[in-house]
Amino acid sequence: MRPIVVVMVKEPRPGRVKTRLARGIGAISAVWWYRHQVARLLHRLRDPRWRLFLAVSPDAEGLASRVWPADLPRIQQGTGDLGARMARLLALPGPVLVIGSDIPGVTRTHLARAFRALATHDAVFGPAPDGGYWLIGLGPRPAPSGVLAGVRWSGPHALTDSLLTLGNRRVSLVDQLADIDTADDLRSV
Repeated sequence: MRPIVVVMVKEPRPGRVKTRLARGIGAISAVWWYRHQVARLLHRLRDPRWRLFLAVSPDAEGLASRVWPADLPRIQQGTGDLGARMARLLALPGPVLVIGSDIPGVTRTHLARAFRALATHDAVFGPAPDGGYWLIGLGPRPAPSGVLAGVRWSGPHALTDSLLTLGNRRVSLVDQLADIDTADDLRSV
């Protein structure tokens, strides 16, 4: 089986997506940016070496949405914090990579490098400059119980906390890329 890349997406509606970005550029502009960013990202990441999935939120609306390409399989993100939702996605038969949808710099080369790292490591992370990460991946070995539980999200401790949940697993860090959360982030790309 080919490896899996899961892109986490939200239904692009004002007040529901990129709310911190919206504070700086307005809700409609933030939705427009997000929708076009995801379209460019999905186009760029299609590759015969892996299967590309969309993890949608909210679940029912995302599964039925006409915003996203109809040919890409969709799975529900489900309930819980970001860690619980990503842990469910990482339980897919591996190797599997989970990425956010707001990383303008990610390319197929970055994903291929992460999959190569999983050939010799149990897990892989793509760090972000803010202390979080844009990518997490696991090889075919099942995730440990409690993976990503208790992580302090949206802050400088997200990567460190996530690494601790993996216990003694062999971890590789790949390319550092920035996500877009605020208007300042957007101006820096």
